[in-house]
Order: sequence, then structure tokens, then C-alpha cells
Amino acid sequence: MEQSIRIFNSIDELSQFFAEKLASLVKDIPASRFFSIALSGGSTPRLVFKYLASNFRDRIDWQKVLVFWGDERCVTPGSDESNFRMAKESLLDHVPIPATNIFRIRGEADPYIEAGRYAEAVGQYVPSCHDSPQFDFIMLGLGEDGHTASIFPGDLHLFRSDRLFEVAENPDTKQKRITATGKMINQARHIVFLVTGESKAEMAARIIKKREGWKKLPASKIHPENGELLWLLDDRAAMKLNVL
Repeated sequence: MEQSIRIFNSIDELSQFFAEKLASLVKDIPASRFFSIALSGGSTPRLVFKYLASNFRDRIDWQKVLVFWGDERCVTPGSDESNFRMAKESLLDHVPIPATNIFRIRGEADPYIEAGRYAEAVGQYVPSCHDSPQFDFIMLGLGEDGHTASIFPGDLHLFRSDRLFEVAENPDTKQKRITATGKMINQARHIVFLVTGESKAEMAARIIKKREGWKKLPASKIHPENGELLWLLDDRAAMKLNVL
């Protein structure tokens, strides 16, 4: 695994780096295949998506991009809590990507049936490596409790699951979610954590610097087996990295 950390002075600088990285990877994909990406929800991805829509609409060959999600809340696609709706309104409605290239998790369906159906969809369209679909690019966020995707601190067994997607539950709200498992995530060619804000500083430092209790946190289990792990942080989220 190759890991690198980049720190930016603003969300626009972070978004510019992310967008250029994405554009470069899409450009390098052979003409014979698509570029697969799994999106994440959250306030930081929303800002990154808006930056992409405003500045990279014509700088990325969106026809080559297949869009999936790493997790979704069990809500309707019109819900304010829907990761699909957020990405649609902030990015997908504003770039020339065919509707047939977009594969949402059906949050309104029975979650256990949907987890299996979505795994089959991913397996159909995303090329495999070592007997598991290998995304070209997976976006991840970092919760203040150390969760990532919808794998919470009590769900570390999801890093040992043989399934690609499982049903998880937010420990605070008890809301069910569908999430990619560790098997799915760690097979990706490129995994990018997007972390901004002072509220994430302590958790980011604990995981990146391997401080007390870090091994019990889901985000610490992200280790791409055959790819790159990239942390993109703003200066507020990185403020405790050099503090003993």
C-alpha cells in the first residue's frame, strides 16, 4: 500500500487537487473500458462536487465514468438525507454524464435484499481483481467517532465479511444504512479520504499518527491491498498532526 497525505489552506485548494487527480485518472483509462468511482456523502463531498460541476464540467470525459456509492442511508431518493440526492443536485445534474452510467443504492428498498442486488450490479460493471470487483476510485469521509462509509466503531466485523455490501446501523439514530464492506473498499486502486474542519482534527491525528485506541476505529482499517491511499485535509483538520 502506498499512502500519502496532502494538506490545503482552503476547501477550494483541496477541491482543485481532487478534481485534477480525478481528471488525470479518467484520462489514463484505456478507451476500451470505463472508469468506476464510488461516491460518499457528507458536507465536504458536497463542496467538492459543486467545484467539479463548476470547473471540470468540460475537463473530464464524463461519458467514461460509471458512478456508484460506497454507502447510503435507508431513505427515499428524494430525502434530504439521501447521498444520491446530494450528489445528483450538486454534481450529476450539471455534468454530461449519461443516466445509464449512474447506479444508485435503492435506500427505499428492503436493505438486506438491496445490499445483495447492489453487490451484483457492482460485480457486473466493475472489473475484478483477486476475485473481487476493483473500483478505480473510492471516496471516503471520516466521522468524529472514526467511522467511514457506514462502518461504525461497533461494526469492525464488516472488515472480515465476505460480502461486498452489508446492512449497518447508525448507533445514535438507529437508522439502517447499506455500506460497502472492507473487502469491497480495500480492493480499490485509489482510495481518497476527504477530511475538513477542526472537529475532525483529533480523529484524523489519532488514525494517521496511530495514537492510542486507533486500531479500534473503522477508518484505521482502510488499507488498499493493491492501490493508493490518499488523505486530503484542510489546515483545520490537520492542526493536531504534529502535536505530541
